[in-house]
Amino acid sequence: MTTFYQLFQEVAAFDGIQQVVRYIQTISFFDLLDVAIIAFIVYRLLLLTKNTQAGQVFKGVALVVAMLVLSDVMNLHVLNFLLDSVVQVGFIALIVVFQPEIRHFLGQVGSGNLRRYIKVKDDSDELEATIAAVVEAYRDMSHNKIGALTVFERSSILNDCIRTGTALNAQVSGELLKNIFWPKAPLHDGAVIIREGKIVGAGCVLPLSGNSNISRELGTRHRAGLGITEHTDALVVICSEETGSISVASGGMLKRHLAPETLERLLRTELLSTDSGDKKSSLVPTMDTILALFKSLKEDQDHVE
Repeated sequence: MTTFYQLFQEVAAFDGIQQVVRYIQTISFFDLLDVAIIAFIVYRLLLLTKNTQAGQVFKGVALVVAMLVLSDVMNLHVLNFLLDSVVQVGFIALIVVFQPEIRHFLGQVGSGNLRRYIKVKDDSDELEATIAAVVEAYRDMSHNKIGALTVFERSSILNDCIRTGTALNAQVSGELLKNIFWPKAPLHDGAVIIREGKIVGAGCVLPLSGNSNISRELGTRHRAGLGITEHTDALVVICSEETGSISVASGGMLKRHLAPETLERLLRTELLSTDSGDKKSSLVPTMDTILALFKSLKEDQDHVE
């Protein structure tokens, strides 16, 4: 009797495995693409609401939805009716509450470009020279306690910020950066924006961070540096006028009290590792793997049929 029961379990398990295999064979490449797109959208929305007031609202919405499900399972009809009514009319309210995050998300999608995926020439040498010039300038400005704010543009286009300052088209050099940020220079209060190894704007105004958890000892320069990284994927290097401390902002996060050597390593990691060649090398194998999986599933499905 025990042997027959064990044999039955093995057969059932084998049949279950066969069902799983047949189900996997029905999955197409476009099904995987559909799931990947939804996952990316959800991931970006979570990033936009992280460490913001909208993030707290998002937690409240998740709590209301959880209570709605529980009230339905526990047959709490009155509570379920009230929560269901709130959810139905709450969609419009969510659009109003998350309006800044939705605008920033759509702005990032619209301003995204293929420059770092499709490049005709290799500009890694130019980028290394730019990093060396920025590190040289910040080493001197940190020693002399000169305030500075430099923005490295990546995939998000910063034309709106450039329009608030003075448009330039100059090669990056340590002396030029030190001249721009000299306290008596007319453009020293704003930000310098670097695009593809060239200074394209100086004296630019950046949006201030809306994060209420920022330390009170940080001034407007640091808040502006954090603000632009909350809205875009830019990388910002900041030098404090009060202490001469060097900081780097990225993704709404701030790394402070960096030595020039640490600054150089961080810039090389953040900028050179996101060069087009690296992006291609990291993107192509993933696509090849998906295509190979799709081809294998299709062949198995044809073989079964």
